[in-house]
Amino acid sequence: MSAALPFFRYHPDPLASGSICAAAETCACCRRDRGWIYTATFYSAQDVSGRFCPWCIADGSAAERFAGEFTDSYGLDGVSEDVLHEVTRRTPGFHAWQDPHWLVHCQDAAAFVGEVGYAELAAHPEALDQLRTDMRLDGLHDESRLERFPTSLGEGATVMLFRWTGCGSHLAYADAS
Repeated sequence: MSAALPFFRYHPDPLASGSICAAAETCACCRRDRGWIYTATFYSAQDVSGRFCPWCIADGSAAERFAGEFTDSYGLDGVSEDVLHEVTRRTPGFHAWQDPHWLVHCQDAAAFVGEVGYAELAAHPEALDQLRTDMRLDGLHDESRLERFPTSLGEGATVMLFRWTGCGSHLAYADAS
């Protein structure tokens, strides 16, 4: 492996999430094999042949060269233009069944922690409460189903966990197949 991976403020552990993995593969942007490659989404109208190294994501060259984004701007309402560009163009996205999106707290993007099950979610009651509130807003009003849902994660549904970079509070959203 080559140099240490770049740090991504809004996706601090892309190895744990599976968005970046060790690979002997040439980057589609810089044409170098740096020992690591990005494995999640990239949205572009251009035909991109290959995947990107973390360095071309971090410095924005991959997004600029191929006029694309690693994450859709959906959900990033209220953040500054700088934060919007950092998340969409200079931060690795993540794998999800539905279109992945970023969560926001206090007008800043939250950091993606990863896909979690019930045990990890239960360790963050504020995220669990927020998830249930969002499910109510989406039309689920059966309290017994709201209580059971988190315990059935892994059966066609999962939760994406985020941590606000300011106070460290956690946020989550459900993703289903």
